[in-house]
Amino acid sequence: MKKVSFLQSIHVKFVLIYILLILFAMEIIGVYFVNKLEEKMVKNFKDSIVLRTKTIKYSLLDVLTDKEDQDTSTKIKRILSGYSNVSDIAEVRVVNNRSVILGTSDSDNQGLVGQKMTNELIKLATSTEEQQDEVYFDLSTKKRIWILTFPIESNGKIYGYIYLVSKIESVYNQLDEINNIFTTGTAIAMIITAILGIVLAQTITRPIADMRRQALAMSKGNFSRKVKVYGNDEIGQLAYSFNHMTKKLQEAQATTEGERRKLTSVLSNMTDGVIATDRRGRVILINDAAIEMIDVSRETVLSQNIVTTLRIEKDHTFNDLLNQQDSIILDFSTDEDTYILRGNISVIQSETGFVSGIIIVLHDITEQEKIDMERREFVANVSHELRTPLTTMRSYLEALADGAWQDKEIAPRFISVTQNETERMIRMVNDLFKLSKMDREDDPLVKDWINFIEFFHHIIDRFEMTKPEYITFKRKLPNEALFVEMDEDKMTQILDNIISNAIKYSPEGGQITFRVKAQEESIVISISDQGLGIPKDKLKKIFERFYRVDKARTRQMGGTGLGLAIAKEMVEAHGGSISANSVEGKGTTINISLPFDRSLEDDWS
Repeated sequence: MKKVSFLQSIHVKFVLIYILLILFAMEIIGVYFVNKLEEKMVKNFKDSIVLRTKTIKYSLLDVLTDKEDQDTSTKIKRILSGYSNVSDIAEVRVVNNRSVILGTSDSDNQGLVGQKMTNELIKLATSTEEQQDEVYFDLSTKKRIWILTFPIESNGKIYGYIYLVSKIESVYNQLDEINNIFTTGTAIAMIITAILGIVLAQTITRPIADMRRQALAMSKGNFSRKVKVYGNDEIGQLAYSFNHMTKKLQEAQATTEGERRKLTSVLSNMTDGVIATDRRGRVILINDAAIEMIDVSRETVLSQNIVTTLRIEKDHTFNDLLNQQDSIILDFSTDEDTYILRGNISVIQSETGFVSGIIIVLHDITEQEKIDMERREFVANVSHELRTPLTTMRSYLEALADGAWQDKEIAPRFISVTQNETERMIRMVNDLFKLSKMDREDDPLVKDWINFIEFFHHIIDRFEMTKPEYITFKRKLPNEALFVEMDEDKMTQILDNIISNAIKYSPEGGQITFRVKAQEESIVISISDQGLGIPKDKLKKIFERFYRVDKARTRQMGGTGLGLAIAKEMVEAHGGSISANSVEGKGTTINISLPFDRSLEDDWS
């Protein structure tokens, strides 16, 4: 968060606003007060001067109205001399009706007596016969003066004028002193106001600062702090509400965090892949299962378009997925492996119809597709395998019905073929019945502890008596007894199928080798022949039902294509595994691994 500068602080703003308001109020009060005080002081000064002027007027009126008195100038001088040292009066002159100076209080201006005054104010007074006054600025003394021209009249007759110069600058000097006092008082008030403003601002800004610190702590996920409530005013109520909001946010965050963890746990542990996009089709969420399914990295697909992520940009656009009602099939199969996914699409849409994205749930349907394919192949193979002998039997039976049964040479051969095909169908049906019982788990194992070496010798001995003379057996079996818990009948079927196949496909002069090797937790039984071998690309398929490497030769030899499939099912039922190694043209080895516990060897020995 950006740091608040000093001038941007609400504390400083509050104090400044408080000071400015007080200063504005003081200025308004000061201006009004000073203006009114100036008017009052000037009025009082002028009134006092006018009052003195009237006193002078009455003193001079007797002198000016006495026409027989010959010593008028001396009397006027004596009257005016009493005002020569008055502090507020600079000079008093007496002027007759013709503007001639009859006397002055200023001893320095006695030479002006008898001269005519040309002052504009005197001219205005003599012309109007009324009192005139004006404030002037004296350039010589650089002070303001007030000049008053007052008529000397009696019974409506004017005998002359008093010209009085007063020192009004003293009034303004007093006003300046009062302004200085007011300014000093204002400054002191501002200082006190600032101090009080800071104290008062702290009472308001302290809880706000606490709330700011709490908001910063909340942004970092810390909801443990609380704002101190300093009072029950609006700010106190705000602090209380803030603490209540903090508690609710803490509960909401805990709930949200719990739901997020649940969702994360669900997404992480889902076997299905989940991909979510925004409204523009960019990937915003993908779980581990989806990453593994489509073989990508999280950093690569995030913010990538969904059609690019699913590698369907050639066939679909994001708008196609929005309008897709059914699921889509994603085929990631290669020449070697089959890999198919189904994507169920759900559009994230608000009540107003605004689309904010889609969610695609991926299911691995490879096994299901394989099962469906195997089921179709199984039905086709069973139909084919049954149709071939039935067609052959029908042909021979029709020939016999048409009279071939009377031919002593052909009839026995036709009957023999029909019997062979019938036995082949019986073997096939029996094998299918065995597989069906194992699939339904209706054929449980009857296990017992068997000395496998002795048991294996017995199986080999039985085939030794019936094998063709051009095939030889070679035994590489240990001399010690190895006891294995197994179903003797089922294991006999397994070994019979494998040894029978080895004999069928062994060439003249071929050798079949039998081996048993004991390991820590299992024994490995190997049966090797020197036949044609199996191509590498077909080796993994030989344990599938009805699969034949060479179908023509297998059918000619009477095989059903189910022997190794049955062997695989039975071995896995014992908790073991079966595999094949082969080199084309050199032979094939079938390996069977069965669980084996060496610790029980001493008990059985």
